[in-house]
Amino acid sequence: MSLELKNIRKAFGATPVLDEVSLTLQSREFIAFLGPSGSGKSTLLRIIAGLETADAGEVWLEGRRIDTLPPGERGVAMVFQQYALYPHMSVRENMAFGLRNARVPRAEIDTLVDDAARVLEIEQLLERKPDQLSGGQRQRVAIGRAIVKRPKLFLLDEPLSNLDAALRLRTRVELAQLRQRVEAAMIMVTHDQAEAMTLADRIVVFNDRRIQQVATPVEIYSRPANTFVARFVGSPAMSLAPAIILDDGPVAKVKLGDGTVVQTAVPRDGLPADDVEIGLRPEHVRVAKSESATTAEVLLVERLGERSIIYGKLKDGRSITAEDSGMTGVRVGELVPLTIDGERAHLFGPDGTGYHRRAE
Repeated sequence: MSLELKNIRKAFGATPVLDEVSLTLQSREFIAFLGPSGSGKSTLLRIIAGLETADAGEVWLEGRRIDTLPPGERGVAMVFQQYALYPHMSVRENMAFGLRNARVPRAEIDTLVDDAARVLEIEQLLERKPDQLSGGQRQRVAIGRAIVKRPKLFLLDEPLSNLDAALRLRTRVELAQLRQRVEAAMIMVTHDQAEAMTLADRIVVFNDRRIQQVATPVEIYSRPANTFVARFVGSPAMSLAPAIILDDGPVAKVKLGDGTVVQTAVPRDGLPADDVEIGLRPEHVRVAKSESATTAEVLLVERLGERSIIYGKLKDGRSITAEDSGMTGVRVGELVPLTIDGERAHLFGPDGTGYHRRAE
C-alpha cells in the first residue's frame, strides 16, 4: 500500500471536523475526496501534508509513520488551489526553488526541472514570469513544482477551481494524462463531481465529518451507500420518495404515495420491515409514449440538446425527475405520463442505508 490513515480525528476548538477517519490508498492510485464545503476533506489533506496536526490517529506512507515528521520530510508534495507562484521569479526559478532550499546540486535541479517541464509540455515557458502565463499554464507550473520533488504522494487541493469552464475541461484531460506519467499516488480534493468521476480510480465521499462511501466512480453512481451519496452524486440528483413494501416475494415490490406500484429488482431478503424510500435516476424515468398509471405535472423542462430533463411533481406532491428526447414537446404545466424502470430502482432504509439489485 502507499498511504494508510488510521482513525484520524480533528476539531477546531469545540467544532469537530473529522471523526475516526480511516482509509487505505494503493501505490499509483488516483483518489478523489468529494464532498460539500465543511465536510472535512481539505482538513484531511492538510493533515496528510503536515500543515495541520490531527488530534488523534496516525498517517503512514509506504510503511513509515509520517504524522510525527515535519512537512518537508514526509515525501509528499501539495498543489494548492491558489497557484502561489513567486511573481518575480521565472517559471524555471519557481520550479527549482524548493530544490535549491533543500541544497540539491545545481546540475540535478536542472535535470529535474527540464524533465518535469517536458512531462507537462511547458518547456517553452521556462524563462517567462507568472504574469506572462494563462491560468492553465500557471496551474501546470504549480504542478511542475510538485513533480520535481519526486514525491511518493501528490496532494491536489481544488486544482481546477480557479479556471474557466473550457480551460478546466482541458486541464482535466492533462491531469488524466499526467497521472499515467508519474510514479506516485494522487489525492485530489474537489467539490466537482464531474472531476471526481472523470479522473479518480476511487472516490471518497465525505459528509458530516465522516467518510460516507469509498468506491469506484461507477459503483458510487450505481450503488450509493446511503441517501446522502445518492443525492450528492449525479446531475440531476436521484429522485427519492417514500414507498411501502407490498409483499414478501424474492424481490421487493413497492407502492409510492401516488399509488404507483413499482416492481424492483432489489432482493427482499435483508430489507428492513419498515417503510422505505425508493430512489430513481432521471434516465430510469422516461416520458411515456402512451397513457400510464403514473403521471406528473411538469414544473421545468431543461433542454440539453441530445436529451431533455423533465422536473415534475407526482399526484402526492413528491418531486420526480425524468428524461425525454432532446426534441421533446413537453411544456411546463402539462400532465405527462411516465414509465419507471423498476429494474434500476434503488431502495433506502429508515437509516438511509442503500439496497440495490444484485451486482451483475
